[in-house]
Amino acid sequence: MVLWKTFLSSLQLPRKQSVFKLNRIPMDITVFYMFIMLFIVSIPSLIDRLTETSSIGSDMNIVFKLIYFFMFYYLPLTIMVFLLITLLAYLFTWIAKSMQRKLKLQIFWKMIAYSTTIPFILYTVIAIITPISDSYLLLSMVFTFVLLFKIINVYPKRKK
Repeated sequence: MVLWKTFLSSLQLPRKQSVFKLNRIPMDITVFYMFIMLFIVSIPSLIDRLTETSSIGSDMNIVFKLIYFFMFYYLPLTIMVFLLITLLAYLFTWIAKSMQRKLKLQIFWKMIAYSTTIPFILYTVIAIITPISDSYLLLSMVFTFVLLFKIINVYPKRKK
C-alpha cells in the first residue's frame, strides 16, 4: 500500500504537497521502489530475451535465460542507474546551494528517484509496442531536470 501511494504521489510531482509527502518516505522504501521501477523498465528486454530464437543463447533453458538476464542486464542496469542518481543528486545539491536553498543529498536522491517514474513508465509502454531510439533518454533527462528545478523552487530560500 505504501508503494502504491508513493507511485501516485510521484505522478503528481512537482506539486508542493506531493514533494513534501515523498520527502517523508523512508529511504529504504525509496530504494525498494527504484528496484521495482527498474524491473518494470527491463520487462521489454526480458520479453525480447525470452522470445529470441536466432541468437547464441536461444537454445538455453528458460531458467538459465532468466538467470542470465538478471546477472547481465538487470544488475548492471540497477548499478548504473543508482550511480547516476547519486551523481545527479550531488550535482543538484550544488545547484540548490547556488539558488540559496538548503537541501541535502538525501532529499535530492529521493526526488530524482521519484521524478523518473513517468519517463520509466512511458519507456516501458513504448518499448513493448515498438523499438525505441536512444533520443528518448535525452528527452527523459530533460524532463527530469525541469522537474527537479521546479522541485527546488518549492522549497523556501535560506534566511540570512
